[in-house]
Amino acid sequence: MKICGIEIKGSEAIIAVAMLEGQTLSHVALATKKIALDDDDEAANVKVFAAQVASFVRENSIDRMAIKKRSKKGEFAGGPTTFKIEGVFQLLENCEVTLLSPQTINAQAKKHGFELPETLNKYQHEAYKAACSALLKK
Repeated sequence: MKICGIEIKGSEAIIAVAMLEGQTLSHVALATKKIALDDDDEAANVKVFAAQVASFVRENSIDRMAIKKRSKKGEFAGGPTTFKIEGVFQLLENCEVTLLSPQTINAQAKKHGFELPETLNKYQHEAYKAACSALLKK
């Protein structure tokens, strides 16, 4: 089973794909590591971003996604652009999207102790943890 983990930071969706075979987790290295939304005030830019996301999902045969949830209020609340990006992912056809809280991701990481592969860039770690958490969460 394969799942795409996503961490949304600023105006970027950071991507990492994980695969579970038996009890073994592995990173699926892809050319696309992040997709950026330029100037979200322009509807045309949001449409271009949505097309890029749909194309990525189609080209990589992704049918499940796990997004690391951001706070809606408080000191670490996500900005408005991050919620727009999240909405684009949730509107994807033929793709199941799950939101996971940072607490759930950390608990799963602690419980299963999944290692971060060398093939990941440092900025992809949280996205990969989200993917692994969704794969192992029963």
